Amino acid sequence: MALLPVSGVASAQEPAPSAAEIDWRPRSELPPEVRDRLPVFCEGGYLPSSAAGGQMPLLSGAETGEAPLEASALNARYQLDSELFLQGDVRLRQGEFQATGSEARYNQQTGQLDLVGPLVSRGDGFLLTGDSARYSVESGQLDINTATFLLHESEMRGRASSLSRVGEHQVLITDGMLTTCGPHQNDWSIVASDIALDQDEGFGTARHVRLEVLDTPVFYWPYITFPIDDRRKTGFLYPQFGSSSAGSGGYLALPYYLNLAPHYDATLTPQYIHGRGLFTEVEGRYLSRFGESVLQLGYIDNDSAFKTDNPGEGGDRWALDFTTRARFGSGWTGYGDYSVVSDQDYLSDLNRSLEIDQATHLQRRGGVRYSGNNQYFDAYLNGYQTIRDRIADVDKPYAQLPEILYAGTGEFGHVEANLESQYTWFYRDNENLTGLDRANGQRVRAIPELALPVRRLWGFTRPSVSLDYTRYDLEDYTQGSGSFDRTVPVFEWDNGLYFDRRSSLFDVPYNQTLEPRLYYAWADADADQNHIPDFDTGLKSFRFNQLFERDRFTGGDRVGDANQLTVALTSRFNDLVTGAERARVSIGQVRYFDDREVDLFGQGASDRSRSPLAGELVLNPLENLEIRSAGLWDPDTQQTEEGRSQLIFHSQDYRYLATLGHTYSRPDELEQSDVGVVFPVTNRVSGIGRWVYDSGLDRTVGTLAGIEYNNCCWSVQVVHQNYLTDDEQLDNRVLFRIELKGLGGSGGASDNISDAIYGYDERERRRFGTPRR
Repeated sequence: MALLPVSGVASAQEPAPSAAEIDWRPRSELPPEVRDRLPVFCEGGYLPSSAAGGQMPLLSGAETGEAPLEASALNARYQLDSELFLQGDVRLRQGEFQATGSEARYNQQTGQLDLVGPLVSRGDGFLLTGDSARYSVESGQLDINTATFLLHESEMRGRASSLSRVGEHQVLITDGMLTTCGPHQNDWSIVASDIALDQDEGFGTARHVRLEVLDTPVFYWPYITFPIDDRRKTGFLYPQFGSSSAGSGGYLALPYYLNLAPHYDATLTPQYIHGRGLFTEVEGRYLSRFGESVLQLGYIDNDSAFKTDNPGEGGDRWALDFTTRARFGSGWTGYGDYSVVSDQDYLSDLNRSLEIDQATHLQRRGGVRYSGNNQYFDAYLNGYQTIRDRIADVDKPYAQLPEILYAGTGEFGHVEANLESQYTWFYRDNENLTGLDRANGQRVRAIPELALPVRRLWGFTRPSVSLDYTRYDLEDYTQGSGSFDRTVPVFEWDNGLYFDRRSSLFDVPYNQTLEPRLYYAWADADADQNHIPDFDTGLKSFRFNQLFERDRFTGGDRVGDANQLTVALTSRFNDLVTGAERARVSIGQVRYFDDREVDLFGQGASDRSRSPLAGELVLNPLENLEIRSAGLWDPDTQQTEEGRSQLIFHSQDYRYLATLGHTYSRPDELEQSDVGVVFPVTNRVSGIGRWVYDSGLDRTVGTLAGIEYNNCCWSVQVVHQNYLTDDEQLDNRVLFRIELKGLGGSGGASDNISDAIYGYDERERRRFGTPRR
């Protein structure tokens, strides 16, 4: 700890400046490196600490008792073996302890040193002042009267009637106050009669604690504990509150964190929801040497609103979500996911923290996986809970009990050998099903492949032959024997060339590439495969990437016939100064030499001789601007079949955010526009908005509008959100978030804004100039 003097002695009429006042500067007087990091809504900031590091000096526990005491002053009077009296520019030092003041009296017999201020102490990320101090040369105990302090890293300042270091790692503060607001700006503060800080335990305790707003008490705690480092501590977290019209009104939640052991903990969140009653959510986390497991539960004993809306139903509602991940080493991992809810409306009515998305099916899956340089293996069990009553039995997904995947590759000279294989046992309840939909059973699929790849600087070529083999052993199969197989020979040849040239644009050198690509695929599949049940198969959406895939079906119950050639061209513009890809444009089309006859119960067959033109465009003209567009244009109908465009912009400091999107699909009769913005109205006030409009429905399907206020020590967000429910009605809710700098925030508005507007997460991290933990 290094202590520096202040020049001169404050007069009786002018009190000595506090620690915060000494280092506080208006924005214009701060060093450039500090000013550049300061948020625009801050009028000033603190000078950096003159010493490196961030440990509180008063908790450093330095051993000073064996070091000699050094002293100097303008005047000195010494009584032999008794007392030393110093006056005028007094400077004292013993080990890490240093002090300056106007007068000092040292009792050699007791080892007590009394120092008269004004006292200024600057240490590792810490500044301290006081009127007077008493220091024990033997024990190192330090007592300061009328103390003020400043922690530079957290920008937290405070005062105390007395501050004492009673042990190597213990500090007691009497009548203390702390805040992160600037000097003379007590917008909020924490006031306590007694505060004890224990560095060994990593936490502090406080008694008779008040939260004051504008020097007015608004909340009282008789006793609290709080962390002073990164170690976790049991205690209450910040309250959460908001309002929603989705079956309930306002809600108030009070989370309580339980630090049960170094490797497991829990969070209990009781909350009151207007119109429903007391609702509780619990999260437990367990960390082992293999990985982490998380269990989340939600429960309400008597949901009055649910009973009113569903006569005859009880009010007992619950949900469970469990995830686990494990690493066993040598490429082996394990995983598990399990979700279940009591009823189909739970997620929209009650869920606030369980990590279950709005869905029609909740997945339960668990297995083990191996990933090596040349091999891949995955074995798991997979099932679902269908939570929408309107979904018919025939549309419910199959469970895989189990599914086993294996893939491997090897090189033998110039030849590359590959194998993809899959074994699955499909099952679902077929009591109410008929015909082919009743089938359950086993499927084995294997695709061995031989390829002759060649890669050079100028391009590549890869001819390959493979055999797509599938075997079925089915139960409750109504179209003959349940044991049958399917074999499809496949030939593919992928070719690409690479041309480039160097040029410049606006004095910026860049490299432009031209990358033509030819891909031929042939697959001799039987036209009629509709005697095979549909366990997991669907028709792929046609995109640019599908130009280079020979099968138009997902899953394994259909293998598409193919005799087709893809012609595509890609050009890239790379900035030679930064290495960034500034632009990429791609276009391609498939030429079909035969009709596609394989279909999935009427979907997937076609007699077209060419596909729509598929294109992609990606522009990054600036580091903070990205434009993406992709689409399909049909030359036969001269119409756009599909289009997706998105513009994403953020200013360098993320104060301005803008997203603009448009989605169009002629087959699905869908057209939506999406606009999201965050913009400053003043340096302290920002507007937040998002609007989603569906042209087909000719209506708004989602909005978000809010306002955010920031100053240098607190912020508040108020957001109103409309969203479309499953019954195509617009529900609304109002969300709040209040954050006290250095203490965190309450409410849930930020999470919803982050989901709605790209870049908002990064903006939140930068809001107070330092990343939030």
